[in-house]
Amino acid sequence: MLVSWEWLSDYVDIAIGHEEMATRWALTGLNHESTEIIDGVPVIDLEITSNRGDCLGHIGIAREASVLLNTELRYPAPKLKQSEEPVSKFLTIENQFEAACPRYIGRLIRGVKIGPSPDWLKKRLESIGVKSINNVVDVTNYVMFECGQPLHAFDFAKIHGGKIIIRPAREKESFEAIDHRSYQLDSQMVVIADEDRAVALGGVMGGVDSEVGTDTVDVLVEAAEFVPLAIRRAARKLKLHSPSSYRYERRIDSAQLDWASQRCCELILATAGGTLLSGSVDTGARTPAKPSIKLRQTKVSSVLGIEVPWERSLNILMRLGCEVSNLQLDGEALVVAPSYRSDLTREIDLIEEIARIHGYEQIPEDAPVPLVSSAKRPKDMMMQTVRTVACAAGFHETLTASLISKSAVSSISPWTSSEPLSTMVPLLEGASQLRRSLVPSLIAARLHNQSQSNRNTWLFETAGVYLATTNASPEKNARPTEQFNLGMIGPAELRTVAGLLEEILDRVCGPDFLATRITKQPVSWDYLAANSGMSWLVDGQMLAWFGKPSRSIVDGTKLDASNTVGELNLDLLQTYARLVPQLQPIVPFPTIERDLNLIVDESLQWQSLSSSIQKAAGSLCINVVFLEIYRDPAKDGQGKKRILLSLHLRSSTQTLTGEQADEVVQNVLNACKEQFQAELLPVA
Repeated sequence: MLVSWEWLSDYVDIAIGHEEMATRWALTGLNHESTEIIDGVPVIDLEITSNRGDCLGHIGIAREASVLLNTELRYPAPKLKQSEEPVSKFLTIENQFEAACPRYIGRLIRGVKIGPSPDWLKKRLESIGVKSINNVVDVTNYVMFECGQPLHAFDFAKIHGGKIIIRPAREKESFEAIDHRSYQLDSQMVVIADEDRAVALGGVMGGVDSEVGTDTVDVLVEAAEFVPLAIRRAARKLKLHSPSSYRYERRIDSAQLDWASQRCCELILATAGGTLLSGSVDTGARTPAKPSIKLRQTKVSSVLGIEVPWERSLNILMRLGCEVSNLQLDGEALVVAPSYRSDLTREIDLIEEIARIHGYEQIPEDAPVPLVSSAKRPKDMMMQTVRTVACAAGFHETLTASLISKSAVSSISPWTSSEPLSTMVPLLEGASQLRRSLVPSLIAARLHNQSQSNRNTWLFETAGVYLATTNASPEKNARPTEQFNLGMIGPAELRTVAGLLEEILDRVCGPDFLATRITKQPVSWDYLAANSGMSWLVDGQMLAWFGKPSRSIVDGTKLDASNTVGELNLDLLQTYARLVPQLQPIVPFPTIERDLNLIVDESLQWQSLSSSIQKAAGSLCINVVFLEIYRDPAKDGQGKKRILLSLHLRSSTQTLTGEQADEVVQNVLNACKEQFQAELLPVA
């Protein structure tokens, strides 16, 4: 924001030099970028944070100076001479898009004379880098840089039917702006139109069809309020940014709309002549009253670490434009923020204002700040374990956007069969769907690494997925269910991802949880390769799944290596988490390992085989470890496979003898022979 020192003096008397004043601003949140002397006048460049839209005009900067210096702020009071004819006789305004334009004010000036601006007006605009165009357009720019409220002037003769219509743009509607370039609009953008066509892109730029020129006689002055998100989206999508859109994106002071309209008309009458018709056409509701904020003196001192006199705290807020009422003897007050400070909504916001105006330098570096002991939430404790295990397994954590584009991978939806919810205003180009799984985002991250020749990256992410309820459609604006998941994309071997899930369950829920509570079953989904999908259920609910992406997804995304993907429902996992460590006695006796090579039917699943072996082996078997699968139809016959596994045997009371181990192994072989007709092969 460029601030002319001469212009600023219209509103406040500053007894100190511009360099010292720039330093004072910087210490209270308006960072000083640079100062340049233009025609003998200092022009100061201040960085305005996005929450301080009230400082995007000279009056807002002057208000800050008046508060810091404890001097009076002079606020211009427009004085208008109006004709007897009402403007409503000639102008009609219809607002069809109040969701994007809550309020619109129009005034009409007849008989203006377009020409060059007076020297004082040219000088002030040019000092802040604004080119002079003509007296009417220059006035609209002047008032915008004066108070931060964008305005626009139309050639009223070019408004067909004398009617202004605020409406959504039509899909692919063409609009030629005053920069003489054509833009294709969509239905999320707001346009200002007459009876036949759009004459301005609301909040962004005027149109060439209604531009004020040398032949203009009657001028329609617009002052409007637009919703920041609608303007930000339109400006970004069209790559059409302007000083007006910059201010609307940061929220204008809707309470000063009428003042800005009157101020603009006053200056047009002074520089271009003409007659102002009586009154205005004002559509939309007035700004509602802002709620009261409770401020406590004890809270101010506890946050800042110093005692600020209560009277000074309240005086600072009143000088900033706040209304203070209901003062209590015990140091409490109700504060209503001014309309131009939309960022003041909480008690802590008021305390920050007190701190910056009182002076951060007043707070000593060694001021004691009260500390309160706290403990980690159960979710935080679980997440620390999950991330530690994933990183230890060689996975790298990533962070991706919640929005994805429509593609082959967007069909991945293991948690719901409902259609994905779509956003009304896509914040990322091409990304309009809320993801139903973390896997599409992880595949995109894997592809990005692949394009950088980083082809051996294993990734995981902990984030939310968004699931529409089955009895409500996205068209009904149903509130989605947000589920917190762990997503993974790893190497080709399924057991690497399965092992990671097993270790997480073991560390979070205890060593017996996987064996006693988890039911494993295969799944056949279109987006997974055949015979690769597996889901883990607990109490009938799916806790996790994993598998290899289908050939269509691999070919469609051009993944250059085989990968395994999977997810874990962390919300469900937390309900079974055992976060208090349980001590286990250390067994001093050695473990005996016996490898078995069994020939079984191709259809036999590892879950069935391992559970039967565990049952037959009894309490001496502490683990059944899968090692390998091998197929040799020539030796073993069609429909057969070999499974190599290892039994880990140990007693907690003695060292096992070879005879005891042989007895356990024989029990296992007998059970496998009886239940699965398994045959034992010697281990090479």
